[in-house]
Amino acid sequence: MAGYRRQLYRDDAVVLRVQKLGESDRIITLLTRRHGRLRAVARGIRRTTSKFGARLEPFGHVDLQLAGDPKGEHGSSLHSVSQVEGIDLYGKRFLGDYPRYTAASAIAETAERLTPVEREPSLRLFQLTLGAMKSLARGEHATTLVLDAYLLRGMALAGWAPALTACAVCGTPGRHRAFSVPAGGAVCPDCRPPGAAHPAPATVDLMSALTTGDWVLADATEAAVRRECSGLVAAHLQWHLERALRSLPLVDRGAPATTAVPPPVGGGPRADGVNREKTE
Repeated sequence: MAGYRRQLYRDDAVVLRVQKLGESDRIITLLTRRHGRLRAVARGIRRTTSKFGARLEPFGHVDLQLAGDPKGEHGSSLHSVSQVEGIDLYGKRFLGDYPRYTAASAIAETAERLTPVEREPSLRLFQLTLGAMKSLARGEHATTLVLDAYLLRGMALAGWAPALTACAVCGTPGRHRAFSVPAGGAVCPDCRPPGAAHPAPATVDLMSALTTGDWVLADATEAAVRRECSGLVAAHLQWHLERALRSLPLVDRGAPATTAVPPPVGGGPRADGVNREKTE
């Protein structure tokens, strides 16, 4: 728009992704505290003399001064980074730790997918994403538990939380044994569709514990239960996103890769470690 001057404003953000632009620049995808997800150009960041240095790397919590249109009223989608200070650069701690790095990658990709509209404020998702990065950095819980807790709570914010304490179809309360991703979670015998999963009761209990923050129960679970939980969570998330996440199959879950790969959207052989009932 003629006569429009780009505004300077400050915000803090989690760095979700970086992309090369030209010979020396990068496009940085950010999840900000007050302005939601946005993209900004960091000029000259790939030069050895860059004043930004390694501050704008994935997973870091940074304080920025940006130039652009924070309200999106003038049609420009790209902002410019004019200043940046590192608050906590978690990415440096993850570089030599493959499980934590891949879990952080899955969290960052999910955060980007859960914010389809740029500049739409999403404070709770920002806080959830930052909290997950802090938890991975502290190493107080297994990386897969932190990741699955993030995915479950992120789905709850999006309105996609799986039903765990009542039938997803008819609402009958109880601990139902069957689980159907298309139906929305646990299902009673009367509503159970063909091909529904039949997870162990401890798996559903773990999903509930991760959703509510019961880390005493979650930390005490066995590896097989965690893998089955991860398969259900991944399948449920990707069903609602209607596409696969590139980073999820790479997550190190302490088991052969075939148990960690979620099912492809739209069908195909399963590799999520979830037991299924046989159907005619």
